[in-house]
Amino acid sequence: MRTLKFILPALLFLAACQTQPAPIEHRPVPGTSSTPGTTGPMPPANPATYLELPGWSAAPLAAPLEAFRRTCDRFSRRAWDAPLSRSAAWAGTAQDWAPGCESLIAARDDTAARRIFETQFVPLEIIDRDGKDKFTGYFEPRYEARRSPEGVFTEPVFAVPSDFVANGDSPLQRLPDGSTRPYPPRADITARAGKAIAYAHPADVFFLQVQGSGRLNFPDGSTLRAAYAAHNGQPFKSVANWLIETGRITRGEGSMQGIRGWMDRSGAAEVREAMNINPRFVFFQSLPEGDVNLGPSGAHNVPLTPLGSMAVDPEFHALGVPMFVQTTAPGLGGDWSGLLVAQDTGGAIKGPVRGDIYFGTGVDAGNRAGTMNARGRLWVLLPRGVAERMFAQGLVASLPATGQPG
Repeated sequence: MRTLKFILPALLFLAACQTQPAPIEHRPVPGTSSTPGTTGPMPPANPATYLELPGWSAAPLAAPLEAFRRTCDRFSRRAWDAPLSRSAAWAGTAQDWAPGCESLIAARDDTAARRIFETQFVPLEIIDRDGKDKFTGYFEPRYEARRSPEGVFTEPVFAVPSDFVANGDSPLQRLPDGSTRPYPPRADITARAGKAIAYAHPADVFFLQVQGSGRLNFPDGSTLRAAYAAHNGQPFKSVANWLIETGRITRGEGSMQGIRGWMDRSGAAEVREAMNINPRFVFFQSLPEGDVNLGPSGAHNVPLTPLGSMAVDPEFHALGVPMFVQTTAPGLGGDWSGLLVAQDTGGAIKGPVRGDIYFGTGVDAGNRAGTMNARGRLWVLLPRGVAERMFAQGLVASLPATGQPG
């Protein structure tokens, strides 16, 4: 959450072909919000009516509306003719979204909001040509911490070091002689001293980095947000897969709880060896907790909303766009469909039909998020003016009539 990406219990580490969620690394993807990348083509999309959206008429709208209103506030601060994203220019400009935003901000209940969507927005189902569609979940963890090393709270939560040189997704390290090199991997970073914003259990710090953000609780009752600041540019590698392949845990133990259990019964040197298998390292900044009911800020620079926000791949999608998703997970009560707003990105969120649903803060949210790893369908809801322009440009073959009832 940037904003980044984070996740929890069951699993963030196994490969996509397994039943547990694939390794998820929630963290900002540089250049996807205020500095979008190069223009890319729109993924294949099929126009739909709201009658064709599974469960649309009963989908709760309170959480996604809360999320979308925050997005609308952000749109209102942009230049009127500024594209939402240069990598997804088909999503239009801030001006294109103004009428729908104004109407939805004034909506007093789900019925009114649903009617506004049905009359002012057009659903387009996004298709992955390779048939790759997957939805996972993430959350904001809470961990016990200390201001200085104490007992089991020995692992520093590092701030961005003074030798760090921002360079997009390939940061550099400035050496004493003034030269630079790619920033080193985890093993090198943890072997030297650095500025820490707090200290926590080594396993908690490791999983905090996987999630990308979290809240740290101190014995005096105070809390701070450990917010994503930067990463070292190294690739993310699965610790769980390594533990399984080397016989340290069974495949059934390849969850966060299973990995934590192994760490608790293993020696410090062996735990360090395992953590260093993943060379990716995340640095944090200390922020006040603020409103305890708000989530961390995502890549869209607005607080995330439980079951209202989702992380997407910014190479294909513009942040701020409302999306309708159909998927399934025990943490969602089984088969589920609902409206979500693209407000975050993640290092492992790749593809046009790939989403990571934000579940909230704490253990329960983490347990629910950890159950998610399923296929699904995704529709973007675009202002009718944007959809009509896409039709005129030949990006979509047809458009449904206005005001399809939900």
